[in-house]
Amino acid sequence: QVKLVESGGDSVQPGGSLRLSCTASGFTRSHYSMGWFRQTPGKEREGVASIDSYGTAYHANFAKGRFTVSKDAAKNSLYLQMNSLKPEDTAMYYCAAGRYVADMLSDREYTDWGQGTQVTVSS
Repeated sequence: QVKLVESGGDSVQPGGSLRLSCTASGFTRSHYSMGWFRQTPGKEREGVASIDSYGTAYHANFAKGRFTVSKDAAKNSLYLQMNSLKPEDTAMYYCAAGRYVADMLSDREYTDWGQGTQVTVSS
């Protein structure tokens, strides 16, 4: 059983920054990809950014230039640096993991999920 725990969510003003973290445990097999997804009430969960087992990163269009996903494989940790935050970035952010992920930003590709951390961007 893979366990994922997110942290770092907070309330910030537009233009601010946050760094989200996800610590993972229970990986027993190789080729895990990890990603960040977000969801706002009434909307479908959407991919934000992800990174595969080799360290190749993928970012959604809305995240490019503002968000950066990274990982520390030795610590089984995933990070999301978010800069220039906008009110529309307000959402619950989830960490996810999956094996042999093809569509890196599709939530259907991931099998293990954290509980989420809330990000709120407002004046």
